[in-house]
Amino acid sequence: MAGKSRSLFERLLPAPKNGGFRMEGYWVWCGSVIRGEDGRFHMFASRWPKFLPMHPGWLVASEIVRAVSDTPEGPYEFQEVVLPARGAEYWDGRATHNPHITRFGDTYLLYYMGSTHPLPDVKPEEAYGLDDPRCIVARANKRIGLAVSKSVFGPWKRFDSPILPVRPGKFDSFLTSNPAPSVDEDGSVLLIYKARRYEGNVHGKMTIGAARADRYEGPYRVVSENPVFPPDRFHLEDPFIWKTSQGYELIAKDMDGNICGEKHGGIHAYSADGLDWKLFDHPKAYSRTVTWDDGTVQTMGNFERPFLMFQDGRPTHLFAATADGKGGFANAANTWNMVIPIAP
Repeated sequence: MAGKSRSLFERLLPAPKNGGFRMEGYWVWCGSVIRGEDGRFHMFASRWPKFLPMHPGWLVASEIVRAVSDTPEGPYEFQEVVLPARGAEYWDGRATHNPHITRFGDTYLLYYMGSTHPLPDVKPEEAYGLDDPRCIVARANKRIGLAVSKSVFGPWKRFDSPILPVRPGKFDSFLTSNPAPSVDEDGSVLLIYKARRYEGNVHGKMTIGAARADRYEGPYRVVSENPVFPPDRFHLEDPFIWKTSQGYELIAKDMDGNICGEKHGGIHAYSADGLDWKLFDHPKAYSRTVTWDDGTVQTMGNFERPFLMFQDGRPTHLFAATADGKGGFANAANTWNMVIPIAP
């Protein structure tokens, strides 16, 4: 698996400065794109109102929306709210986030993270932050779910239970989120996901787990008793995986930069079975420093939630949630989903 051809990072082309998806008055995040039955490109994204802080506003007010473009680069135009709030009694009743759209046969599969809490909505004039009870409860209720539809336009069937709940005493006892599915030709699924465990009354570090299902409907069973990336060596977030002739490949956000050489840059790894992962010889997948199509270069405040769109079996575009500012959620004035074309 040593790199005889150019790495993914070396194949990234200049990004269209006016491409991607943004919305006035909203924080926009988590772009995931698929070609619909109409031949157009449909982005499933997260948004939440800007009267809330970017972080952790998403935990209590994010909703998944759909936007459309005639080209992968965009710009994408908002169409509808796909997974709105539906009531505190539902496991995903107060927030939906982390969309990942894919398809099996004639069925669209929308994996996502949902959460709920029994407290009042945050009002525009209210203070809200990480210590707010609504934030604390919503974070502890993060779970992975699935919505299905025969059309990219819906209607979407949501389920009354998450497909990947937490497991007391395990590395995923606190939350499950950031679903990264790979659906095989027979309908079976490998699902890589983010997890945290309870450490006392609070949560521990981010870890990456793996689950499998014989059919996309489930049931999903965790297939590793320990995180698939040892947390003492790997501090990762935002995995994305795909099937290859040799097994699987993965890109993910390098939280500390000790793997790819850049904090919050991307790593590139491979695995024969989805459990034992190895780094490529040149493990850098992407950078926070972006070259735009007007020739300018910019180091983004954030560059996260990587998603690769495949056409004819090869990755053609890298989508990412990005933010302006000097770095960190609190310093962002605007966020949007950007896109970078990939050379063959």
